[in-house]
Amino acid sequence: MNRLKFLLTVVATALALTGCSGGAGKGITLGYPPGTVYSVNVSVSGMVGSASLVELQNNGSFASLAGNAGTSYCCIAVGATYNITVKTQPTNPRQICVVANGTGTMGQADVNNVAVTCTTLPGRFLYVANGGSNTISAYTIDANNGALTPVGGSPFAAGSVPYSVTADSSGKVAYVVNQGDSSVSAFAIDGTSGALSAVSGSPFAAGSGPVSVAVNPFNSFAYVANSTAGSLSVYGIDASSGALAAVSGSPFMTGTAPSSAAVYPTGMFAYVANSGSDNVSAYAVNAASGSLTEVSGSPFAAGAGPRSIAVDPSGKFAYAANSNSNNLSAYTIDASTGVLQTVSGSPFAAGSAPYCVAIDLQGRFVYVANQGSDNVSVYRFDAVTGALTAVSGSPFASGTAPGSVTVDPSGRFVFVANSSSGNISAYTVSAATGALATVNGSPFAAGNLPYSVAVGD
Repeated sequence: MNRLKFLLTVVATALALTGCSGGAGKGITLGYPPGTVYSVNVSVSGMVGSASLVELQNNGSFASLAGNAGTSYCCIAVGATYNITVKTQPTNPRQICVVANGTGTMGQADVNNVAVTCTTLPGRFLYVANGGSNTISAYTIDANNGALTPVGGSPFAAGSVPYSVTADSSGKVAYVVNQGDSSVSAFAIDGTSGALSAVSGSPFAAGSGPVSVAVNPFNSFAYVANSTAGSLSVYGIDASSGALAAVSGSPFMTGTAPSSAAVYPTGMFAYVANSGSDNVSAYAVNAASGSLTEVSGSPFAAGAGPRSIAVDPSGKFAYAANSNSNNLSAYTIDASTGVLQTVSGSPFAAGSAPYCVAIDLQGRFVYVANQGSDNVSVYRFDAVTGALTAVSGSPFASGTAPGSVTVDPSGRFVFVANSSSGNISAYTVSAATGALATVNGSPFAAGNLPYSVAVGD
């Protein structure tokens, strides 16, 4: 059973459990005498990432998975004790969840004050694709201040001209597209050290001139934008090894010079920024096979030279960085069809040659690496309309020719790959304002022409 089907099953189960509740003071019938059994209703907050769930249990059993919708434990007899605890902490991304008011004795009413609060942990490792030295630099991230320390054995050999790197949401596998030899390298990530080792069968064939790689939130499919070929390669991911296998029908045609791919939070849709045809292609994803069908109305107009696209964690909005028109196109996303519509006020001004756009998992801020002006623009986005407002102090200085920006899962740190100065800028983020402050010791040395940067959980 794939991850999406599993999650749908979990949601259905949670709804069924919630339906057991007869309401405060009314008890649950379902074959029980009225007033003899009641429910413990558990609220959950702080979950981020569409693939993130916490496993809870009552009295060491009756386990259930829950997201921010919460869950319920029904049919607990009056006078019986309940003890709600965390059985397994979330891993996509890593979080720590704490239960409040989890222990008690069932009275003659439903219990509604059990609360689970989850906090996202910072990413542990950072990976950089060095296009000029054919390597991947790996660093540990200091959870307190965001400083970087090279991992033992780093840099690790990649293919020819590694151009884009990403890590799956579990932090177990990193993928790198090699533009020079049209391949995708897959690396297993050592969960203790962060060191990389090639997955069996790696590298895997891609289309001509691959420049971007993305993995869906459930780590079941990977997407590679092939710039020269004008196509999107789609791969199924082996759940145990991380190995790639092309899905039926892959590669799928895109616009001209596709430069970036992004996936909808539920995995239902995929989006591609086409830098040569100034538009965004949208596809519906077959959850079972991974095959793509172009969404009605696709492609959708963008600015000039869209180099990067990102989808916000709520699935409401998408943003494309237009490198030739120095702005961002903003779209609302129809959750049922995947269709894009332009946000009022779009496009929004950016720096010179905006090359990469990223959004934090908390859905607060949008970050843009401006390759031509050597800085990073930061915006707060309106959760209702999708409109962008520059935060105070934006843009913030970076190294030379920043071409990639990423945010760690906790939203506390931002990292930028500066391709011409051969280093990584690291920043802390003000949770209140979104302003960036340079981490002590930044910038950190990388290889030659660091084109892309990604956090490994």
